[in-house]
Amino acid sequence: MRRGEIITAGILALLSIYMMWKSTELEVGYIRGQGPGGGAWPFWLSAIMLICTAMIAYNWVRRTSPPSQSEEPVLDAEGRRMLIQVGGGIVGFVALINIISMYGAMAVFLFYYLWFLGRHSLKLSLTLSLVSPVAFFFFFEGLMRITMPSGMSFTQPVFNLLYSIIY
Repeated sequence: MRRGEIITAGILALLSIYMMWKSTELEVGYIRGQGPGGGAWPFWLSAIMLICTAMIAYNWVRRTSPPSQSEEPVLDAEGRRMLIQVGGGIVGFVALINIISMYGAMAVFLFYYLWFLGRHSLKLSLTLSLVSPVAFFFFFEGLMRITMPSGMSFTQPVFNLLYSIIY
């Protein structure tokens, strides 16, 4: 567990540095009359993640976190099973984006995660997996004006209805 914690923190730190560097290809600062540049959010979120990984490493050196004190394996049989189930769900989510849209894939993944993995009630699972993507649609498409992948043409009637509410 101890070794796994510092390896994970190191990998996340390297990814953070790479994302910070890559995001500087776009404007990172404030653009007068437009707002934050295209690289601002990725840069600052990566910087925050880098700070968090530094804190993890600091606690690891001091042995103040439970994982930094543990000599147990990182994943037991139950942990491996959950990793495969969640990882498989994420792979399915990514595979569905170009077919049923970002929001459709989000609905399917949320339902899978809440109902199948989380064992929540069908009512709660359906409610959250249908309401959340619609809320994210209005946030990204309406407020932020960021268009997400809309999938194949059979999903277009749903988007036409939602766009009619925005515009």
